[in-house]
Amino acid sequence: MLPYPVKAVVFDMDGLLFDTESLYERAILGAARELGCDMSVEVFHRFVGTPWQTNRRVMIEHYGESYPVDALRTAWMRHFGVLVEDGLELKAGVIELLELLDRIGLPRAIATSSSHDTVRRHLGKHGLAERFHAVVAAGDYANSKPAPDPFLQAAARLAVEPRHCLALEDSHNGIRSASAAGMMAVMVPDLVAPTDEIMALCSVVRSLHDVQPLLPSADDLQQADPGTMLKPK
Repeated sequence: MLPYPVKAVVFDMDGLLFDTESLYERAILGAARELGCDMSVEVFHRFVGTPWQTNRRVMIEHYGESYPVDALRTAWMRHFGVLVEDGLELKAGVIELLELLDRIGLPRAIATSSSHDTVRRHLGKHGLAERFHAVVAAGDYANSKPAPDPFLQAAARLAVEPRHCLALEDSHNGIRSASAAGMMAVMVPDLVAPTDEIMALCSVVRSLHDVQPLLPSADDLQQADPGTMLKPK
């Protein structure tokens, strides 16, 4: 049971809506081999849910000042672009969850560290561009996750109090961000498992299919507040 009625849902994107984190992992390992520099899966997992400047600092701290960070980033994005062109897959339960949100009329947003261009490209590949009422992406907030800014911005754009928003995330920093924003947080693990710290901040489910029972029915919403209902697209 959630502590407050759910009046909106805020989604992360990478690793939550799309199976991109595994592509980013393959891409960075391929880029490192191309450049002849070190990169491990363990180090990459520290990048999940973090902005580029944080990743840059982690690489320099781990591998030293001489590490070819900028060259790696260029090669990494090139490798990722090739992989994502034909290999961008939805995570399990995305379509079913969006269809349920349409039926019950709940607004939804994306809060991501990716750019608006990346969001548009990914959503467009699967015809999902019109399925969200707001998109909060890099450049829309002062501080990235784990700061609460992205989720607070999403709540503001949906005109829903943060405590009535259900935030869906796959990363530790995403859960920290949603929790700091005062949202009800649910982690759907992708590449990184929840720690004791993270489990204290959220509920953990296996896939987006398991989010559906957490949502109210259309009848519940109408009885609670008819003004919260949105017409399905």
